[in-house]
This record gives sequence, structure tokens and C-alpha cells, in this order.
Amino acid sequence: MSQLIVLIVGIALIGFIIWWFFGKHAVATESAVVQDQQQTVDVLVKGGYSPERVVLKAGVPAVLNFTRTDPSSCLDRVVFSDFGINQALPKGETQAIKIDTSKPGTYTWACGMDMFHGQLVIE
Repeated sequence: MSQLIVLIVGIALIGFIIWWFFGKHAVATESAVVQDQQQTVDVLVKGGYSPERVVLKAGVPAVLNFTRTDPSSCLDRVVFSDFGINQALPKGETQAIKIDTSKPGTYTWACGMDMFHGQLVIE
């Protein structure tokens, strides 16, 4: 009987791991609103990034305001490798990061350990 229980729990865990890493998950998306010739989006850093996907308008100066409330050292930096940005995110403070919107495309950002990711779309 105990072997059957271990087998069922093992299969359930394997299924969960497959779903977690390969399943499609809902992604919080926010489109910036242009005001006074600038666009701004607030990103909360708490167990990941929220919103995880940010849409910006090309050619309009943009600022992403990252506010970290998560105590994890993994999330203490944000890296935009395509833009050469590697910014510290002190806990409890908002860090404004200027984004070059001159080139439309899809870009990614990640934490310092490359475990948590976000997506930046410039259209």
C-alpha cells in the first residue's frame, strides 16, 4: 500500500513540475499611457515582476519604475542586457529606469540570477 501511495505522489509531483516549467501561464500585461510626451509604467518586484509584460510606444521617452518589496537576494537587481542596464533594486525603494524606445521590438529583462524574467515590447 505504501508503494502505491509513493507512486501516486511521485507521478503527481512530476506532473506539477512539467506544468510549472512548460505550461502556459497567464502573463500580466500593461500598456503605457503617454502623458506630457513621456510614458511611465510601475513594476512591482514581489516573487517576480508584475506586470511581467510591458508594452511601450516607439519613439516616446519611457521610464519603468521598479519597486522591490521581495526580500530575496535574487531579485535585488534587474538586467536589461539589450540596453546595457544592470540596476540595483534596494528593497522598499523605487528605482526609475529610462528605456530607449527608438528601436521597436521585443526585449527581455531578468533578475540578477536570470531566474525571473519580464518582457518589454516596443511598438
